[in-house]
Amino acid sequence: EKLLRAIFGEKAADVKDSSLRLPPGASGTVVEVRVFNRRGVDKDARALSIEQQEIERLAKDRDDERRILEDGFYGHLRDMLIGQKVASAPKDVKLKKGSDIKADDLEGIKRGLWRQIAVEDETRMEEIEAMSKTFDDAVDDIKDRFENKVEKLQRGDELPPGVMKMVKVFVAVKRKTQPGDKMAGRHGNKGVVSKIMPQEDMPYLEDGTPVDIVLNPLGVPSRMNVGQILETHLGWASRSLGNQIGEMIDSFAGKGEMKTDEKKKLEVKLKEAYGEREFTEKVSKLDDAQLLEMCGNLRGGVPMGTPVFDGAHEGDISELLEKAGLPTSGQMRLIDGRTGEYFHRNVTVGIMYMLKLHHLVDDKIHARSIGPYSLVTQQPLGGKAQFGGQRFGEMEVWALQAYGAAYTLQEMLTVKSDDVAGRSKVYEAIVRGEDNFEIGIPESFNVLTKELKALGLNVDLKQSGS
Repeated sequence: EKLLRAIFGEKAADVKDSSLRLPPGASGTVVEVRVFNRRGVDKDARALSIEQQEIERLAKDRDDERRILEDGFYGHLRDMLIGQKVASAPKDVKLKKGSDIKADDLEGIKRGLWRQIAVEDETRMEEIEAMSKTFDDAVDDIKDRFENKVEKLQRGDELPPGVMKMVKVFVAVKRKTQPGDKMAGRHGNKGVVSKIMPQEDMPYLEDGTPVDIVLNPLGVPSRMNVGQILETHLGWASRSLGNQIGEMIDSFAGKGEMKTDEKKKLEVKLKEAYGEREFTEKVSKLDDAQLLEMCGNLRGGVPMGTPVFDGAHEGDISELLEKAGLPTSGQMRLIDGRTGEYFHRNVTVGIMYMLKLHHLVDDKIHARSIGPYSLVTQQPLGGKAQFGGQRFGEMEVWALQAYGAAYTLQEMLTVKSDDVAGRSKVYEAIVRGEDNFEIGIPESFNVLTKELKALGLNVDLKQSGS
């Protein structure tokens, strides 16, 4: 401030530090710093170095994208040229007119010259030309996008009036799941984590598999979102069928190729999972290698879908669970991880998607003793962003009335809220080491009288007995 005053004199009074600061208690890793400059203003060395780094990153992305495109294009072109008869070729290429193109011939030629080789088959030549045009368009598109991004980067930024430069520091914070974090499934079944237990304390199945999440069954009947039960049953059947298929292909592994009876067993299992029509259309046409690859992809679970108004019936679900070797009720006997004893009733077990929502308890935790007040009512502001207080609403007032806690209620409605004079007197009493203070009139009462006056009703306060 002294330096600013020395340079600018009285004008320095207009300058204020509006920097954002990381709130107390927050910590993290700085992952990026961005410098924004107003258009037309010369950039400093720091801004130029950051800009150069960003351009280099964009250039690397452009080169990677182009390389992937080229690999795909020349791979296809190679397959299309092999076995074709040469119609014409560039001078540098040792290919005779009318000769067949072999893979070895292409290996000795630079990839860039492959496009200049013409073949006798006109249909194939048209396909090659169409593919080349698509490739050229894609390369041009990559180049244009890169140039646009660089131009945008060097152009400068739109900043608010009076702001010459702005610096943004990005801080990454890693957070573990903890009680109070919000989670939800895909059926409106949201809730907060109430407890995180060691794995050995979680309930487990008779084969020793522990469950990952325990949901409160009271969250199902009143809300009637039975979709979560459907997903649980189908997910479990899907995973179990996938496990069975995985075990079957593991037993074939190492033998080189499948025997006929082994393939039949696998096809029977896939027919159970997919149904007759789907199996005939998609699975029966695959050769052994493709079949094994497909089964490898099914290890995590067989994909399932059920339409909204024409979905799976109860019989279909029971049948699937039976094929998967599971009880048709979808319920299992669970063992308490802490006591080792069975629960009294069977419990619904299955697989479902659970998502962690962006409402973390770390972002919500907040405490205030004193802070900003509303200008009109002089009551504390609300919300964490304003460093506000907690609203003491009607129902909380009723609770204190029910307890007969008259003084607590009086403090809540006056000195802890909008009794401006009373707030000061409380502070002075605390400083003096006393514990008695006077309570005045809440500011919101003055607001009420002013509103009544605005309606043409004069309100005067008089001393009692006068």
